[in-house]
Amino acid sequence: MVALLWLLSACTEPPDSLDEIRKDGVLRVVTRNGPTTFYESQGSPTGFEYYLAREFADYLGVDLEIEPVVGLEELFERLEKGQADIAAAGLTITPERQQTFSFGPSYMTVKQLFIYNREKLDKPEDETALQDLRIRVLSNSYHAEILQQLREEYPDLRWSESRDQETIDLLQMLNDGEIDITMVDSNEFHANRAFYPEFRIAMSAGTPGKLAWAVSNRRQHARLLEEMSLFYKKIEENGELGRLVDRFFTFNERQPFLRTQTFLQMKDERLPNYKGLIEQVAIEYDMDWRFLAAISYQESYWNPKAKSPTGVRGMMMLTLPTAKELGVANRLDPLQSLRGGARYYKKLYARLPGGIEAPDRAWFALAAYNIGLGHLEDARVITEKRGGNPNLWKDVKESLPLLRQRKWYKQTRYGYARGDEPVRYVENIRSYYSLLTWDELNRYRIPPPRIVSDYLPEALNRGLNAL
Repeated sequence: MVALLWLLSACTEPPDSLDEIRKDGVLRVVTRNGPTTFYESQGSPTGFEYYLAREFADYLGVDLEIEPVVGLEELFERLEKGQADIAAAGLTITPERQQTFSFGPSYMTVKQLFIYNREKLDKPEDETALQDLRIRVLSNSYHAEILQQLREEYPDLRWSESRDQETIDLLQMLNDGEIDITMVDSNEFHANRAFYPEFRIAMSAGTPGKLAWAVSNRRQHARLLEEMSLFYKKIEENGELGRLVDRFFTFNERQPFLRTQTFLQMKDERLPNYKGLIEQVAIEYDMDWRFLAAISYQESYWNPKAKSPTGVRGMMMLTLPTAKELGVANRLDPLQSLRGGARYYKKLYARLPGGIEAPDRAWFALAAYNIGLGHLEDARVITEKRGGNPNLWKDVKESLPLLRQRKWYKQTRYGYARGDEPVRYVENIRSYYSLLTWDELNRYRIPPPRIVSDYLPEALNRGLNAL
């Protein structure tokens, strides 16, 4: 009898998810669509969560199958029904969620922010002022949980929740004056802030949240979570996690706001005149046109007649010797200049040491475009002397400014250089490239169909439900 009960219980135990993943050869991931998670860029998937999930699939030795959904409600539903192995969507670990889901290691800590549009609303002084405002947040979000907690202290606090929207939709509603306040995570605010120059932070709320992947408690995930922990330990130690965070988040917060606004203005006013040429040259040299556009903006603000006191000229600001070497007869001709600059960048990219991998290889090539391969190599040597990794941009960019200091440059082959300049140069180009990418995401994204009941007044909904 005991043996029979044991067999029955064994038969009803949910299958081990890691065994199923390896048997099927596929890691199924559900995510959200947005600049901080997952999006399509020129027909290819990208985004922080996408690259992180792809690395984990490679670590497990399986293929990645990733599907974006609209809204947290659908995301959690897919996870509970076993239609996905992992939810990778910038999810905050909360006690309420832990009743239904288990979480892997945290990869980022964010603040929860109340955001308002200063063109349409004066800054709310404190939580009391929120009671008189139209607030909308994502359904099933940590923000909704925070509002529930606040209502215990402020009983008149009211808000609505969206089941069919993403953060980007709420930001657009705020921009259009359809709502007064919304809540976003700090990383989402910085990722989108450039497109909404009138948005300001009213206040933060709750405790900083830890973001992590989620799995359903309805399946046996112990071994998968163990592999997840080992994976995170590995990418923290080898620097891959830091590189991904730096690539998709860090530089957005540092970018000066006025410079960003100038770029967006020039994007609308000047870029259309040269976008066709930039796209043509990008195809010729197998480059992302937005990356080439970001370089040319940093060099000349898309001005084909630009020149500096040092003699560099044109859209890509080539020196006369470099132009001759690249076969550029007229540096003021935008097509010739773009071709010369693209050819020079690709040449530098190819000459870098083999141990420098993408995406860092692109940042090193940009730095060399600005300061030269010799000084860049000097900075790599200094990096190694200081215990850093000469093949990682995050380490080398800390050493480049030391080329200004005599105690460091006297040890180098090429001597003094203004090493802080290539650091700013690379950061600017990365930010401009990111802005062009996310602008396309915002511009061409088709909002999902709305759930009508979510937008009706509460009293009207009660009346309809009574019918």
